[in-house]
Amino acid sequence: MITSFLVGGLDRKTGITIVVLALIAVGVTYANAFVPDASPLHVSTGSMLLFGKYAAYALLAVALDLVWGYCGILSLGHGAFFALGGYAMGIYLMRQIGTRGVYADPILPDFMVFLNWKELPVTWYFFDHFPYAVLMVLLVPGLLAFIFGWFAFRSRVTGVYLSIITQAMTYALLLAFFRNDMGFGGNNGLTDFKDVVGFNVQAVETRRVLFALTVGFLALGLWLASAIVNSKLGKVLIAIRDAESRTRFIGYRVAEYKTVVFTVSACMAGVAGALYVPQVGIINPSEFSPANSIEAVIWVAVGGRGTLVGAIIGAIAVNWGKTWFTGVLPEFWLFALGALFVAGPLLLPKGIIGSLSDLFTRRKQPERTTYVAAPVSSTELEDGASPPLTAE
Repeated sequence: MITSFLVGGLDRKTGITIVVLALIAVGVTYANAFVPDASPLHVSTGSMLLFGKYAAYALLAVALDLVWGYCGILSLGHGAFFALGGYAMGIYLMRQIGTRGVYADPILPDFMVFLNWKELPVTWYFFDHFPYAVLMVLLVPGLLAFIFGWFAFRSRVTGVYLSIITQAMTYALLLAFFRNDMGFGGNNGLTDFKDVVGFNVQAVETRRVLFALTVGFLALGLWLASAIVNSKLGKVLIAIRDAESRTRFIGYRVAEYKTVVFTVSACMAGVAGALYVPQVGIINPSEFSPANSIEAVIWVAVGGRGTLVGAIIGAIAVNWGKTWFTGVLPEFWLFALGALFVAGPLLLPKGIIGSLSDLFTRRKQPERTTYVAAPVSSTELEDGASPPLTAE
């Protein structure tokens, strides 16, 4: 059953995208490791890290597109799930520092020693074990999404009201994680990582593996999301998106379907955050910013809502533009992002992928031939002759 479920997700578009992602993972790591620095085909370590960050963002975009594009849930709080997954990985990385910190405390991180903490908080227990950290990467965002969805969807909160509530949840977490007494580093967050599963996180070899893993998990996330939307579950989700009341009236438990897909999407966002943190080397409360969640919505809208592959393209394109603007014209980036948010839906209402798909569909359709009656004389009409037809 699981095999048929996964095979059903490998449609032509998804299969091609997964192959392209595999080629990127292999090609970029090879170009960084074996191509000489002087060669134009060489990929620098900095560029590889940048691409890895884009891949993590793309996985977040796929997670958001799963709930927004196919279930109609416009979440403005997916940045919270991304950040929670990042914090779970960040705590694990902090526990690996040990006596190599500034204060050389074998148990407490440097910021806790500085704040005069006496013992490790309960929330940090067992995070020195990698399997437990991986479990928390999935469990913490998933549990929050499940609890939130259970109450919100059973109360039939939809539309803009649901979007506002998700944004409020994200902002509440932002304020909470800014507090030093929460035990998560306060304003400075978590940084100065040393090792990940016993390997130096700063080593080039480790960075290559992290990049390949991020692209690999992006491919897996795309495959999983495609399998969901191409299954019977996906058909119900689309029905909920297009006519929620009718779907409920014919007997489907809409709240349960929405809760399940929202939880799965949150877990995917948490994995994206966990892959993001060791590559950028820091996680702080700014990741909970509502602006980050809104920006993720822009990625999906630009690439094409309800296409999955478009979410990947939108995330990479917008973030590449952000990198370019902040390097060349940093003071204009926010204006450019706002213009993109307004002009995108107007010029490309279906996004990049949706608009290209419509264009190719129109080109493949055969031209229709219209036949009209040719003019005839009155004598011919009196004889009972039918007027000849000519093509236009």
